[in-house]
Amino acid sequence: MPDDIMTTPEGGEIRDTRLADALGERYLAYAMSTITSRSLPDVRDGLKPVHRRLLWAMHQLKLDPDAGFKKCARIVGDVMGKYHPHGDSSIYEALVRQAQDFAARYPLVDGQGNFGNIDGDNAAAMRYTEARLTDVAQAMLQGIDENTVDFRATYDGEESEPVVLPAAFPNLLANGASGIAVGMATSIPPHNAGELCGAALELIRNPAATVDDLLQYIPGPDFPTGGILVEPKAAIREAYETGRGGFRMRARWHKEDAKLGTWRIIVTEIPYQVQKSKLIEQIALLLDEKKLPLLADIRDESTDVIRLVIEPKSRTVDPAVLMETMFRATQLESRFSLNMNVLDADRTPRVMGLKEVLRCWLDHRHVVLVRRTEHRLAAIARRLEILDGYLVVYLNLDEVIRIVREEDKPKEALMATFDLSETQANAILDMRLRALRKLEEMEIRKEHRKLSAEQKALQGLMGSDSKRWAAISSEIEETRKKFGDGALGNRRTEAGALLPAVLIDEASFVEREPITVILSEKGWVRAQKGHIAEDAELRFKEGDSLHTWLHAETTDRIILFASNGKAYTLKADTIPRGRGDGQPVRLLLDIGTEDGILTAHVHKDATRFLVASEDGKGFLVKGEEMLAEKRTGKQVLALEPGKRAMLCVPAEGDTVAVIGSNRKLLVFPAEQLPEMTRGKGVQLQTYRDGGLSDVQVFDRKVGLRWKYGGGARLETDLREWRGNRAGAGKQPPQGFPRTNRFEG
Repeated sequence: MPDDIMTTPEGGEIRDTRLADALGERYLAYAMSTITSRSLPDVRDGLKPVHRRLLWAMHQLKLDPDAGFKKCARIVGDVMGKYHPHGDSSIYEALVRQAQDFAARYPLVDGQGNFGNIDGDNAAAMRYTEARLTDVAQAMLQGIDENTVDFRATYDGEESEPVVLPAAFPNLLANGASGIAVGMATSIPPHNAGELCGAALELIRNPAATVDDLLQYIPGPDFPTGGILVEPKAAIREAYETGRGGFRMRARWHKEDAKLGTWRIIVTEIPYQVQKSKLIEQIALLLDEKKLPLLADIRDESTDVIRLVIEPKSRTVDPAVLMETMFRATQLESRFSLNMNVLDADRTPRVMGLKEVLRCWLDHRHVVLVRRTEHRLAAIARRLEILDGYLVVYLNLDEVIRIVREEDKPKEALMATFDLSETQANAILDMRLRALRKLEEMEIRKEHRKLSAEQKALQGLMGSDSKRWAAISSEIEETRKKFGDGALGNRRTEAGALLPAVLIDEASFVEREPITVILSEKGWVRAQKGHIAEDAELRFKEGDSLHTWLHAETTDRIILFASNGKAYTLKADTIPRGRGDGQPVRLLLDIGTEDGILTAHVHKDATRFLVASEDGKGFLVKGEEMLAEKRTGKQVLALEPGKRAMLCVPAEGDTVAVIGSNRKLLVFPAEQLPEMTRGKGVQLQTYRDGGLSDVQVFDRKVGLRWKYGGGARLETDLREWRGNRAGAGKQPPQGFPRTNRFEG
């Protein structure tokens, strides 16, 4: 005996071992036990041992979908006593999770009683609840009594349990799995069974199919709680290719209009594994901490259908911006990680991609088909052997009767006389007299022919790889029809949605209220709440009158164009509001006393303006180029000495109409004007004497409009005044205003 081994009086051994080696050996054994027997699912049936043992125990209790329910305490007791030597609470929790339709995409357990809810409330005690198997679980167990899978002894050696289930249903991907082992973890989201079956059939038809081919059938996960998948397609492809990645999900919502122009957001679906009660608590806490400035309140109006009501701070808030802020701050958007770390057929843990997972399931179904066929062929062979013996009786009835009556050892005599096997001889001796009637002989011959035909078909199946895969395809097609169609198979998670491009700036957190900006002739500006009517009565200081007014919102920026050719920017929320006369623009902006405001416009993206000086020079400029960061404004139109800016009009059309102080009208295409950021521009119209009076940009198909009497006149036939830019023009039509201005 080696020197490092000592014996004890009881016959045991004491080995001298380094502590690090002993700990490493024992920890490795514990780790492997946790990985293979507790935390990671088998790629073939997608089940962990506790789930597999639950289904097997319920199968043994004959809790089929058509049978009655049994108390969960009975089921947990059987599982714990016979198969799973762990605590009853962990077994019951596994049973409950398989019965929750918000946790499992295709529940394996049909529960009766309180099995918890999406708010996170626990299920009732197992003495109160009842359960039985679902049709999906029945498909998982289909053929288990036909020697399709291996069995092993249970922990106490008194029972046997299946190593894996036949799994006619693609459970691993359909229901997903999650678990943490020692140094390993798995996280697989649920998918749509119909889509999985379609991808599996494609893989059978084309074994060289790529992940891109399979993604034509599987656009992404399909969570039982619905929601919207907003992960980019490239990221989804990479995740399925490598087996690692993640999927971003968002709650489903819509805007619901209320009274007096108000509205609210209704959330009808929340991300997977997000507890509704904790979600509301999180939002309420952020609301109290003033981290959601656009949100006024949230309340839960859910019944068995989710309905979260989100009230905005103001009806002027943009719903998309409000929801974007909530997606960024709360669990209304969450990420489910993908880590397809599973046990392969050799019980080895490794990370697989989508194609390999489907391939392993198909290979398992092939093994199940072969074993089931072999089992059936063996049963047919045994039955045919007995039927052949029965037929001997009918052909030699008198001799068989004589041997049975007269011989001391009839079995041996029958075997010797008719060359029968022991099995056939025993079957003949066990026959009843009533089985010797003619009708029974006909039934036996009919059964013999039927079994012989089935045997031939099964032997042909075993001899042809293509026939076997065709049979597997038929089984998968049946699974798709049963579980992939109808209400159960409808996709719940919207896939392929693009992440909306919602920009959030500081202005998003300012309440947007409608206002009317009023500018007087003497340069006083004020704002009134709401959008006033055109015929509203406005009051000004003595000697002052209206210059212009425009509808805006408190978040808008107002572009003012002055006679010095500069553009100024005035934020709408800085304009004095109330019933007073307002404030001089010169106190808000640095405008010289000799300069006056010509026009005011609300800035809108993609808007262009035509700016021009009194000598008839001008150009097109984008509205963004007229925004000024400083009070001193921004020089847009460069002026000749002694000249002033004349106008700034929106360039919303394809044709320009120019009229000069000489009362000559010229119409030319807008494309003849250059688009510039600043400068003098080009000549719009040529004058011998005088200068520019007015400009209008309009749509040629609509026509040129001007004030006429108490109304307006529209002229569509402008051929007489058409020309090229810088032309002299001709006298305007009869009735054109004597002011030489289109707006009268």
